[in-house]
Amino acid sequence: MPVYFTNQAVEVVNNLNKNGFLTGNGEFVDKDFLPSYKWMIEQMDKRINNNGLMPIWLWATKPNLSEEGHFNKGTKAVCLTVEIPENKVLLSDFDAWHCVLNDGFCAISEEEDRLFDQGKLTITKEQSWERIFHLAKLRNSEMWNNGDQIVQGVTSVIQKEQILNIEYFIAN
Repeated sequence: MPVYFTNQAVEVVNNLNKNGFLTGNGEFVDKDFLPSYKWMIEQMDKRINNNGLMPIWLWATKPNLSEEGHFNKGTKAVCLTVEIPENKVLLSDFDAWHCVLNDGFCAISEEEDRLFDQGKLTITKEQSWERIFHLAKLRNSEMWNNGDQIVQGVTSVIQKEQILNIEYFIAN
């Protein structure tokens, strides 16, 4: 079974011990990103039988916890190592996800980007967003083959039994 990593506020451990599971929490979503999250939830519903739940964000490789950007500086947090069935995780390209967050077209070439801007394509912006899930196609495209691909994932529930390790850290 695949192993993933998720960074969470330290309070999550208390919730896990109390409830036996973890779900996503919309209270922590920036209101400007709510439309993007709504779209991701719709994709999760279609692709991994999500039932409308908020996503829990995962990383396919362990993040460097000493880097900035995981949380506000000084925040007490945990990195959970979790084992989740493949059919319960929707993987996507982290960089391409920003097309969705920024409400932009997800082009695979400079030419396609230009044609979209000129209104000469039949694909919609929203249809282009589904490309974030096509990891190999993005990796081999002109626009997205500029380095190591960062793979993220979303799932709807993490059961306590799926947690392999809890690593505590303080955000830089």
